[in-house]
Amino acid sequence: MKHRLTLYCDKSQLADLRNFLSGVLKDKPISDTTKFEVILAVEEVCANLIIHSHGCNSKDKITLQVQEIDDKLIFEIKDSGKSFNLLEYQAPLLGDVIREKRKGGLGIMLVKKIMDKIEFESNGKDNTCRLIKIMDSK
Repeated sequence: MKHRLTLYCDKSQLADLRNFLSGVLKDKPISDTTKFEVILAVEEVCANLIIHSHGCNSKDKITLQVQEIDDKLIFEIKDSGKSFNLLEYQAPLLGDVIREKRKGGLGIMLVKKIMDKIEFESNGKDNTCRLIKIMDSK
């Protein structure tokens, strides 16, 4: 079954995103901790798109589609904002972040740690990020 949500690029939409994901994951055979982590990862990607790719322009939107295929949960996030490929992102060193008292910069590192696979495509106009979680993985 596919679940779909459209979010306008406004940070207030993140609460709707969390509620949507909680509902989708409610009956899935994964631990509560894994559900929380998956919600955190999807929210991080969506928040980055809203803030950095769209500049919180509430006229813009992103779409999220969630589907279960075999033992995998696939979160497909589409937008037409400034492209950002998670796969090319180099996380800062934790010591540097602490020393510089820098806010941010660790969310993508968490996404990569939580999800089992990440795919990214862009055709120059539309971007698609797929976050894949295997339901029996840690």
